[in-house]
This record gives sequence, C-alpha cells and structure tokens, in this order.
Amino acid sequence: MNNQEPLLDDKKYNKLIVILSIIIPIVVATLFRVKIPNVEPLSFLPPIYATINGLTAVILVLAFLAIKKKKIVLHENLMTTAIWCSVVFLVLYVAYHMTSDSTKFGGEGVIKYVYYFILLTHIVLSIAVIPFVLITYVRAITNNFEKHKKIARITFPLWLYVAVTGVIVYIMISPYYV
Repeated sequence: MNNQEPLLDDKKYNKLIVILSIIIPIVVATLFRVKIPNVEPLSFLPPIYATINGLTAVILVLAFLAIKKKKIVLHENLMTTAIWCSVVFLVLYVAYHMTSDSTKFGGEGVIKYVYYFILLTHIVLSIAVIPFVLITYVRAITNNFEKHKKIARITFPLWLYVAVTGVIVYIMISPYYV
C-alpha cells in the first residue's frame, strides 16, 4: 500500500466490522461455557497463548517503530502478523477453556485486588479493541491513511495494553494452575 487516494470506500466495511465486533465476544463467551466431555484437558496451552500475547506485544512495538522509520511494507507485514497472532491466541484460549476448568487466583491481600483489576481491564479492553483493530486495518487496506493514522493512535495503546496484560495475568495466575 502506498499514499494514494483511497482505493475503496472504507464505509462499505462498517456493517462487517459491527457484526464481527459483536459476534466475536458472544461466540467466545458462549464457547467459554461449553465443556467438551471425555477430552484430555489442554493444560499445556496457557504458557503457549501467554507467549503469543507477549509476541503480539513485541510485534506491535516493532510495527510502530517500522512506520516511524517509513518502512511501510515491514509495518504492513508486522501488523498482519499481529492480527494472526491474536486470532491464534483466541483459538487456543477458547480450546483451553472448553477442555479445562477455570483456574482460581489464590493470592491474598492487595495482590488479589491488583490481579482482578488487571484481569478486568484486560477483558473489557480485549472486547473494546476488536472494532478498533478492524477499523484501523480497513482504513489501511483502503488506503485511507489519514483516518488510519488517527485511529491507530487509539488502537495501538489499547491493543498493546491487552497483549501485555495478557502476559501479566498469566504470570500472576500460573502458580495456581493444577
């Protein structure tokens, strides 16, 4: 992609963005409650999907640095990779919760409140960031770079926060996995 006039009207994607922004959290919440019987728990997945979250954070920072250095193709490739990392994370996260019971945080005192604050903000922002990522991506693929830059200034810190706090949540709860 280069700095041309917009190739496509990004507004034609709005309905799809709204649908995906609603459907993804609903499907995840629904599948989170589904337990597959007689299947070996996928208890090996949490460190893998936490690593993917960490990798996503690193990729987001590298993509930010790439665009600051005007390395547009590298930025595009990194952002596409970050999106795919998030998709893989989500699939693994849902698979884990469909085969395993949720782990309870065992910390006491102030650390318990810190954990739940980080977890709650992580969950809320992981839902909120979905339309931001989709809109930002659509504005890039339609060459609507001025609007892309504006929303990317919001999307980047939100997405980075979600990726980093995903790792923090894993680190904080990992001693309590069975």
